[in-house]
Amino acid sequence: MTPPELDPMSALFLDLDGTLLEIAATPELVIVPPVLPDLLFRLHRLLAGALAIVTGRPLAIVDRLLAPFSASAAGEHGVVLRYEDGTLEEMPAGLAMPEVWRESLAVAAERWPGVLIEAKPHGCAVHYRLAPEHGDDVWRLVRALVADDHPWFRLIPAREAVEIGPRAASKGHAVERLMASAPFAGRNPIFVGDDFTDEAGMNAARGFGGQGLRVAEFFDGDPAAVRAWLKRGADLLDGRPVVSTVPTGVRP
Repeated sequence: MTPPELDPMSALFLDLDGTLLEIAATPELVIVPPVLPDLLFRLHRLLAGALAIVTGRPLAIVDRLLAPFSASAAGEHGVVLRYEDGTLEEMPAGLAMPEVWRESLAVAAERWPGVLIEAKPHGCAVHYRLAPEHGDDVWRLVRALVADDHPWFRLIPAREAVEIGPRAASKGHAVERLMASAPFAGRNPIFVGDDFTDEAGMNAARGFGGQGLRVAEFFDGDPAAVRAWLKRGADLLDGRPVVSTVPTGVRP
């Protein structure tokens, strides 16, 4: 499948891990290509600010990884939104995962070498990529903590991980909120993502007449191809000559 060309009325909503960045063994080990912040700055300028990072990471981590780039964003799968003018919105305000759940997960992780707990302000993710043999153990524990009908929290499946997060938030809700504000309102949204949680964002983009692009389908599962597409889009918007292919060994 061929991704669309960007045009001046596009609005970009971009997942981070697995979309802009290659998945790493642990969240701390991701590598940010040196050219990526400048590419995002360039697209942000060419699209009059209509670019947002929509990720499961907390906003503080997003800003650290992509520094010095900073713009509209949704962190923790839409729990926290940052608008173009810097305004922050927390959905729902003040809701955080119970400490007793965090303690239970920490104790269990000590028994399961390779299982990592990624703490977040409103929830946490449990990664078992380094210990797949404990995947069933992890899921049994989180299901015991968070019932299917829990009124405030839900389980969010991810690649060799599971996250506990507020039920009211989603990447789809984040797209809807951002599309209701400048500079996104009235534009054609394109959401690019690779994981289960990105589906809600893709569906929201389609609801506004835009597109949802799965990395596996449109970019052969390769974040480097996503970055190459973004560079091509920036070159087209900027009126620069466009190279149709990425040379072997070059990772934009």
